[in-house]
Amino acid sequence: MPKDSTGLLIPGTVTPMRPVPAHIARPEYVGKVRPNEPDGTGDLYSAEELVRLRRACQIAADCLEMLEPHVVPGVTTERLDQLAHDYLVAHNAYPSTLGYRGFTKSSCTSLNEVICHGIPDDTVLESGDILNIDVTAYFEGMHGDTNRMYLVGDVAAESRQLVEVTHEATMRGIRAAKPGREVNVIGRVIEKYAGRFGYESVQDYTGHGVGRAFHSGLIIPHYDAKQFTDVIEVGMVFTVEPMLVTGSQQWRLWDDGWTVVTRDGSRCAQFEHTIYVGEDGVEILTLPSSQR
Repeated sequence: MPKDSTGLLIPGTVTPMRPVPAHIARPEYVGKVRPNEPDGTGDLYSAEELVRLRRACQIAADCLEMLEPHVVPGVTTERLDQLAHDYLVAHNAYPSTLGYRGFTKSSCTSLNEVICHGIPDDTVLESGDILNIDVTAYFEGMHGDTNRMYLVGDVAAESRQLVEVTHEATMRGIRAAKPGREVNVIGRVIEKYAGRFGYESVQDYTGHGVGRAFHSGLIIPHYDAKQFTDVIEVGMVFTVEPMLVTGSQQWRLWDDGWTVVTRDGSRCAQFEHTIYVGEDGVEILTLPSSQR
């Protein structure tokens, strides 16, 4: 039978940080307590920068696709992180999360009721689980940031619907990003669509400017937030990454300082793309090679 849609996760055992070969360039924050964010370079990108950013995003997107056959019952999130780490390093990319504000892994693995920032550990996936994996590749001075959901084994209809609706909400939010509009239109579109199915869109975690910096300071809301009035411009790069929950969006933080879970144990789903706003429309930079 498909697994119940609510559960109660507990922290597992986390292994030490994995090494990255010395020849791979590090982001400025590695080895520091805090990153230089926002770095003051803004959210607009030149044609030359966009070429490099596309390459970083492609590595991250293809990494997530590579993981697809490995997300099965019996595997640990630690093993999936190892695979992601090895893939990024093999492509001469630095895993952006590794060493960011003390985070010790090369990906985030958010399982079932985890909203975001789950730390890979020895937790074993079971049939009926839903899992989000978030990877960011730092390559040629650019961060390419993306995440997606995976269905583990036989997943109940309720959870399948959550994942499908979250993906569609993400794509609708992306399509709403047009030059001259305020960024709040993205969240308004996402929240309205989520509400049709009785889902809440988590307000406390947002999209962000990305590229030269991991987080530039630009905030992209995933709910109707009129206070965010930044105007979308041609040349902008940022993420759209809504988190939808089947129950309440109220959350609590684990003692590890990273893992955010729903208070009521309800499930969460999330998708994330890095996008570029061009004169002819939005370009999704984090599509895998198979979708191009």
